[in-house]
Amino acid sequence: MTSPAANTATPATSATSAAAATAAADRRVPARHPFAAHLRRAAAAERAASHRLWTPGDGPLPSLYLSHGAPMLFEMTDWMTELHSWARALPKPKAVLIVSAHWESAPLSISSRQPSELVYDFGGFDPMYYQMRYDTPAATDLADQVARLMPDTEPVHEHPSRGLDHGAWVPMKIMYPDADIPVLQLSMPTHDPGRLLELGRRLRPLRESGVLVIGSGYMTHGLPFIDWNHLDRVPGWSSDFDAWASDALARGDVDELASFRTRAPGMPYAHPTVEHFTPLFVTLGAATDPTAAPVTAIDGFALGLAKRSLQAA
Repeated sequence: MTSPAANTATPATSATSAAAATAAADRRVPARHPFAAHLRRAAAAERAASHRLWTPGDGPLPSLYLSHGAPMLFEMTDWMTELHSWARALPKPKAVLIVSAHWESAPLSISSRQPSELVYDFGGFDPMYYQMRYDTPAATDLADQVARLMPDTEPVHEHPSRGLDHGAWVPMKIMYPDADIPVLQLSMPTHDPGRLLELGRRLRPLRESGVLVIGSGYMTHGLPFIDWNHLDRVPGWSSDFDAWASDALARGDVDELASFRTRAPGMPYAHPTVEHFTPLFVTLGAATDPTAAPVTAIDGFALGLAKRSLQAA
């Protein structure tokens, strides 16, 4: 019989083992694949200058809203470079809390505290994407922090076997490819902008302890209306919605943004379902001042969809 002590792994040992599993899976990516090249560039950047860790002297980290794309993002060199450069421009967070468009669940829930199997919630892609891994360190401390920030009337339910879905692990794997930062996913319990702003407000203190709070969606997501024969063309509904959102954000007009269903041009084509836009309200709620103009980190279009991504102080 194996003694209990033999089954006990220290956090450092567990983290090292998890990182090794991710690295082993990454080595199976064909050397000529764009993501393999991205990994080589990221490793070279780290060798040239180690990513500086967040310290309290840096002040609160910003909250982010990012357009995340599907696994095909791993084939888009420019977009991967933009995401990784954005991550490197910020101090390296102690942990990441991410709200993804792909986990709509009430009551409010968190993913597993321990590294768990990824959720491969997509279909029709190269088999290599279903073999990718992103085994991050345990997020136990962050899970406890999140639970303490919620009111007694809204306890946080934990799904001990649920891993990160592609709205979380795809951008994280590109931004932080070493998988050495705890990442916890929080469900989106509603699409009501007011309630999501309040949820973000409750999460705001996390930023002061070096946690990066992220809303992950897509600034436009009219997949049924893409012209797959002319992917180089940007549909009017996509460009019009993006321009409207950019203007409202620049003016700090949260009320206008919250009325997107009826006031935004391009609706409902830009968002036939709204789950890729509404994480924005968690991001704004977590900001020190939701009405302050955020900084656009990434703009432009991919497959005709607006990939606008931003950070709020």
